[in-house]
Amino acid sequence: MERPNVSRQRFLIVTLLNVLITVVEIIGGLVSGSLALLSDAFHNLGDSISIVLGYFAQVISGRPENRRRTYGYRRAEILSAMANSIFLIVVSIALIVEAIKRFSHPEHINGRIMLIVAIIGLIANLVSAQLLHSGSHDSLNVKATYLHVLSDALSSIAVIFGGVILMFFNITWLDPTLTILVALYIAKEALPIIKQTLSILMQSSPDLDYEAIKHDLMQVPGVVGVHHVHAWTIDEHRIVFSAHLNCHDMMLSEVEKIYLQVEKILNDKYDIKHVTLQAECQRGRDEELFNPPVDHDKLC
Repeated sequence: MERPNVSRQRFLIVTLLNVLITVVEIIGGLVSGSLALLSDAFHNLGDSISIVLGYFAQVISGRPENRRRTYGYRRAEILSAMANSIFLIVVSIALIVEAIKRFSHPEHINGRIMLIVAIIGLIANLVSAQLLHSGSHDSLNVKATYLHVLSDALSSIAVIFGGVILMFFNITWLDPTLTILVALYIAKEALPIIKQTLSILMQSSPDLDYEAIKHDLMQVPGVVGVHHVHAWTIDEHRIVFSAHLNCHDMMLSEVEKIYLQVEKILNDKYDIKHVTLQAECQRGRDEELFNPPVDHDKLC
């Protein structure tokens, strides 16, 4: 199944919007004295870099398979998603550290300037989020970039809330408190992406019902055993599956018919499209589903 890509124009618009927000927030943060605003500015600067990285990863992932990359370049997006998410965690930690320092050394903050700049940032971030939303459900890479933008929008809302209050009350702890809350939210959203991308890169098994798969394959006429199963993912969509099938002693042309039936079951019922099968007669028949094949040389 082909994934819808976010267009080059959308990535460009989102990047330009983030650069604009960064410039406005740096100026506004310096003038108003708001740590939350300055933190969001540097966060947006990192976002601009991440968005560009995400775009190039999407382009690279679309390149076809070749001699050096027989599975293609799909994991470029996975690497980009992990890099973006790790960056979000680093930013969150830096924001929390700076906010804690602010508790000890509070500064006066111009709530009016803070409010105006935050509103500009919110509008730009909401436009960016809308542009990336369509691709965020189908790609971890786009989702990581989308979360960057969405976390900025949330940060802007928090800064707006703080700006309104600071216009009327001089609450010195409010700005660093908002900064910590936003940072914790950013980290919370980034951690699941890191976990999922790491699982893919470590070739962890996808969430499949392997006993059900074995049961279904054993219903194919001629199949009397299934063992030495391996399954992993190239990206968050493409599952690679291999297995050894014990079959009755038959001609190779008959085995190919079994392969076609097995591949159809795996494709239609489990959405597994890349399948490698090995037919055997008695070898490995007593092995469990995930046991490796016996190395007969070591037994001698």
